[in-house]
Amino acid sequence: MITLERTSVMNMDNAFRGMRNPMNSWAKSDSYFDENGRYIIGEADMKLALTLAKSGSDDRKFLRQIFVSVDITAPLYWWKEYDTYKVGTVANSCSTMHKIHARAFSREDFSCERMTPAALSCLDQVIAVLEERRQVFVETKDRAAWDDMIQLLPTSFNQMRTCSLNYENLINIYYARRNHKLPEWHTLCHWIEELPYGMELICTIK
Repeated sequence: MITLERTSVMNMDNAFRGMRNPMNSWAKSDSYFDENGRYIIGEADMKLALTLAKSGSDDRKFLRQIFVSVDITAPLYWWKEYDTYKVGTVANSCSTMHKIHARAFSREDFSCERMTPAALSCLDQVIAVLEERRQVFVETKDRAAWDDMIQLLPTSFNQMRTCSLNYENLINIYYARRNHKLPEWHTLCHWIEELPYGMELICTIK
């Protein structure tokens, strides 16, 4: 499972102004803010943006200045793949090391919606051991119990991170992962498509 919450897209107006800097063509810009404060890309600006976007990463530098912040909750096995996207991204995560013992373990803490009954039975046993070790650590602060939790924790454990990206990062992610076997990537790619002008600036340039 994966959830994407509290999405914010920022700085689009400044990015589009900067897009016109190389040719000093600011007077040709036709984008504007509507009465609800939403940035509307004009026809002339969109035409130039698409030309630059389709010309490659060197020409579409303005997309690096459209910033996105989002809270992503996903299993550790997905985060291991996401962590390949280090350039131009930042993620501030909930701390497993500091807070693993803060509350009781339950199935809701794990991505297990595709597990077979046999695997779920095994997971339930692991959860029971993790909870027993957690209670021992809370009561005694025994380091061995803490080590048991850290080293036994399955990669299906869900972690929330607040991520900062930009539209250029999202181009790389979208085209690399849209056909991935993990359903979590399909959910994230659908989220990208739903971003402001995501289809035009990210998802249809190749």
